[in-house]
Amino acid sequence: MPYLRTLIFCLIGLVLVLQYALWFGKSNVVDLIHLRRSVSELEKENLSLRERNNRLHADVNEIKNRVEAIEARAREQLGLIMPGETYYQVVPAEDSTTPREPD
Repeated sequence: MPYLRTLIFCLIGLVLVLQYALWFGKSNVVDLIHLRRSVSELEKENLSLRERNNRLHADVNEIKNRVEAIEARAREQLGLIMPGETYYQVVPAEDSTTPREPD
C-alpha cells in the first residue's frame, strides 16, 4: 500500500511538471497562439503582395507587347507631349467654403 501511494504522488508530480512545461516552458501554448496570429497576418500580407506582383507583371507584359501602353505611361507619368500637340493644364476651382487669405 505505501508503494501505491508513492506511485500516485509520482504520477501527480509528473502531471504537474508536464503541465508546467505545457503552459510556461519553452514553446508553450501562449507562444503557439502568438505564432498562429503572426502566421495569419503574414499570410494576409503575402496575399496582398502577390496580387500587387500580379498587377505589376501584367503591366510589364502590356508594356512589352503594346507601343500604345508605353506612350500612355509616358504621358501619365512623365508628361510626354508629342510634336504638334498643345498642352493644357486644368486647375481645379478653389473650394468656396475655405476662406481666402487677404492679398
